[in-house]
Amino acid sequence: MLDTLHSAASFIVAIGVLVAFHEFGHFWVARRFGIKVLKFSIGFGKPLWSRRGKDGVEYVLAMIPLGGYVKLLDEREADVVIAPEDLPRAFNRQPVAKRIAVFAAGPAFNFILAIAFYWVLYMVGVPGMKPVIGAPPAGSLAATAGLVGGDRIVALDDQKIPTWSVLRAELLDRALSRGDTAFLVAHANGREQTVNIDLGKARVDPVLLFEDLGLNPFEPPIPAVVGQVVAGEAADRAGLKIGDRIVDIDGKPVASFQDLRSQVSARPGQLAKFGIERAGSAQQISVIIGTDTSHGEAIGRVGLAPQRMATEGDLWQDLRAEVRLGPLAAASAALHQTWQVSALTVRLLYRMVVGDVSVKNVSGPIQIAQAAGYSASAGIGAFLTFVALVSVSIGVFNLLPIPMLDGGQILFGVIEAVKGSPLSERVQAAGQQLGMTLLLMLMGLAFYNDVTSVIG
Repeated sequence: MLDTLHSAASFIVAIGVLVAFHEFGHFWVARRFGIKVLKFSIGFGKPLWSRRGKDGVEYVLAMIPLGGYVKLLDEREADVVIAPEDLPRAFNRQPVAKRIAVFAAGPAFNFILAIAFYWVLYMVGVPGMKPVIGAPPAGSLAATAGLVGGDRIVALDDQKIPTWSVLRAELLDRALSRGDTAFLVAHANGREQTVNIDLGKARVDPVLLFEDLGLNPFEPPIPAVVGQVVAGEAADRAGLKIGDRIVDIDGKPVASFQDLRSQVSARPGQLAKFGIERAGSAQQISVIIGTDTSHGEAIGRVGLAPQRMATEGDLWQDLRAEVRLGPLAAASAALHQTWQVSALTVRLLYRMVVGDVSVKNVSGPIQIAQAAGYSASAGIGAFLTFVALVSVSIGVFNLLPIPMLDGGQILFGVIEAVKGSPLSERVQAAGQQLGMTLLLMLMGLAFYNDVTSVIG
């Protein structure tokens, strides 16, 4: 319950900031052009708070925190009474360039906000993990190229790779280009080697790309000593206890807790004999491995967690990394990061349309709220990174040439500028209906993905 409330609160804070900044972009540019603003609303539905400022603008905080809007003086609105002296300030009477600028300002402010957050993060220091890989599965592209567990990815095509987050973004970017990539790899003995991997052989879906590559973060071996037994799970039913050391499964040695997890995952629903050490004596316990299907395929699980150790933090110390830059370098990195995320979002949307990327990657408010909660729990840096990422996504989404969105209105404005007159009201109304239909379909897909993730 507390986790749910924490996620909801984090989501409301994040969306509130992003919506406010987006709508402030429309508001600020409209005011700079002398256009009269009637209402500035954060949220939809019933107003929770409302105040009319000295400037005549009604400021509103509404019940549903999933968006907002800025209402401008417009003669086309049937319910608006316009004084003759205000006619020059009506939005519909503005030159097309000004109207386009007002629509573009919202997404532009989302990009500006992302740049600002990334700039602060790079100056304070972005923590991460060094791109040291675990043992690639046999048959994966990394294993075929000769990479082994403990190798560190130093660079891709001369682009330095300091952390796993940078590696993921750069590999996804290159995978979308479907070409050979030169991996500069540092082996555990210090020797460096360059290997080429054809990313065209990997699926570009973000969920599947690293599976095809066989790249996963290296985990320091954790002793296979039971620290927690989940009540009602397979291990509990079989009689495993805290303090038991798992030695083997059906005679196959268990070298670490990660090895235990790997062996169990591959055997859903099977009967296995766990060789254990308990209080200095060897025993064998029969376990019927449980089955987890929440990830779309059957995976074995028994309900065990490892014993926490006083030195556990030290196991990861050598793998930690931090990217910290001066103000100018941080500004450059922030611009690059915002551009890269924007470009990746557009390319992934296109790949989703043509079927290369699963529509399961479309997230709704529930999954976004969960991500907001996780990032907030991880610290202010992780939360700001999350907000910056969502801010870029909102900016890109609103620039899509779909009527009802800023991008659709910009498209109408461009067509008007080219042809010298506005589109007919009938064409604009048909476009609005099409845009509404597309948005409802997209919202339905997002909510469907949310529901299936919750059920899973």
